[in-house]
Amino acid sequence: MFLKDKQAGHLVEVLDLCALFDPLQSVVKGRIHAGEEMQDPTGFDKSDLIFPSGECLPRYWVDVHYRDAAGTIG
Repeated sequence: MFLKDKQAGHLVEVLDLCALFDPLQSVVKGRIHAGEEMQDPTGFDKSDLIFPSGECLPRYWVDVHYRDAAGTIG
């Protein structure tokens, strides 16, 4: 899956989708796609990533307490 780095605007290939979908994980392993050479994998904070369309990541991917505010604890 490709996401975008908010700061630099580069595409990031997320290599660990399980970590991306897990709200307990704040960092995902990925690789920047810029230039001609394949970049080495590195960690990216989920808070620095968005969809290429500019949309934020779903709250339930980044916030383990996403249900608490809605009053549907369970």
